[in-house]
Amino acid sequence: MSNIEVPYKIYLSEDDVPDSWYNVRADMKNKPAPLLNPGTLQPMKFDELRPVFCDELIKQEFDNDTAYIKIPDEIKNFYMMYRPSPLIHAVFLEKALKTPAHIFYKFEGNNTSGSHKLNSAIAQAYYAKKQGLKGVTTETGAGQWGTALAMACAFFKLDCKVFMVKVSYEQKPFRREVMRTYGATVTPSPSMETEAGRKINEAHPGTTGSLGCAISEAVECAIKSEGYRYVLGSVLNQVLLHQSVIGLETKKACEKYNIQPDIIIGCAGGGSNLGGLISPFMGEKLRGEKDYKFIAVEPASCPSFTRGKFVYDFCDTGKICPMAKMYTLGHDFIPSANHAGGLRYHGMSSILSQLYHDGFMEARSVEQTKVFEAAEQFARTEGILPAPESSHAIRVAIDEAIKCRETGEEKTIIFGLTGTGYFDMKAYEQFNDKTMSDHIPTDEELQKGFASIPNVN
Repeated sequence: MSNIEVPYKIYLSEDDVPDSWYNVRADMKNKPAPLLNPGTLQPMKFDELRPVFCDELIKQEFDNDTAYIKIPDEIKNFYMMYRPSPLIHAVFLEKALKTPAHIFYKFEGNNTSGSHKLNSAIAQAYYAKKQGLKGVTTETGAGQWGTALAMACAFFKLDCKVFMVKVSYEQKPFRREVMRTYGATVTPSPSMETEAGRKINEAHPGTTGSLGCAISEAVECAIKSEGYRYVLGSVLNQVLLHQSVIGLETKKACEKYNIQPDIIIGCAGGGSNLGGLISPFMGEKLRGEKDYKFIAVEPASCPSFTRGKFVYDFCDTGKICPMAKMYTLGHDFIPSANHAGGLRYHGMSSILSQLYHDGFMEARSVEQTKVFEAAEQFARTEGILPAPESSHAIRVAIDEAIKCRETGEEKTIIFGLTGTGYFDMKAYEQFNDKTMSDHIPTDEELQKGFASIPNVN
């Protein structure tokens, strides 16, 4: 970082809100592998996805070549409610760590939904409304995506049906009530309302659920409900495209104050936050213009990158969805009921999986108690109570800053603070009461998930 004086909070102007999303696939030499039809094992075609997704979103999903896709005026006008979001210089955290590192975080929690998820929710709701649909169905883990989608659907007067992972439904009743306040119906998953849910409950009695289970139910509900389509808050190419507004604003703020990032860190469950934050910087790396160290941080209880396999697998537990080539723990893998509900997914974005496989980024897994230690330190120094998901990135940002203290290196670190943790007080209660524990799956436990991976690779 240069000697230019950097304010504590870097606020861009409304003119700095991007006019277009950036599609990192345009700069990837090795494109992400296509979705496969599980019946034919051939790449999915446009018409085959039409019963599931909105037409315009399918086009975005398939587009590997257009670098910039214009943001419709209706979506950009909505963005103006809460964008641009600030890039904050973590000066108090730096002082507490006594590190020569410069730490910045892009804060996406300054909207009613409390997280970055609204960036894609409003886009997907817009395209559903434009297509003349009645409503949409979806899944949600911790509840951030469900909340964002409920808010977006209320704005466009669309019906919203949410299948919420059962453990989060029970742990986070207030997040559930925000969704209902916006008009969404919220069902704990796996439920007995769908064929997929009934099968999962039969196969896994007493299960606390997973994102893979909830996806199966939401997709089935969309297919069987006339005038509805399914929308997803992470993993898909289209979602990472919408979330690129995070990285584009971050890059503009860095250019404004001549900040030169060395390390860029994001939590990783399905990949929306991480992909959105790093995309424009990754584009520079792919084009050979600059070099950055990218780190994906995932829970040790659901280690898709660090212990998963890079293969084709179903995107959902009920095997209703297409197959994607990704780092996966197997669609039958159901992670322990940790408190980072948004990261409890068995697979990872195909874009990020390909970039990781090709060596353009690193991945680390961290234990839950270590994550909350970092969250506590961050809250006490920076004054924001972070979401458990975001706190995974905070953990590794602190670790990297401590390395700089030990080596004397003056590196610049940027991480994504995806949202706030004010609906996660049950988790903080367990941490404060010292009743929180860690679960790291054994090789035998992982093997059960791997056994469910289809033999098509």
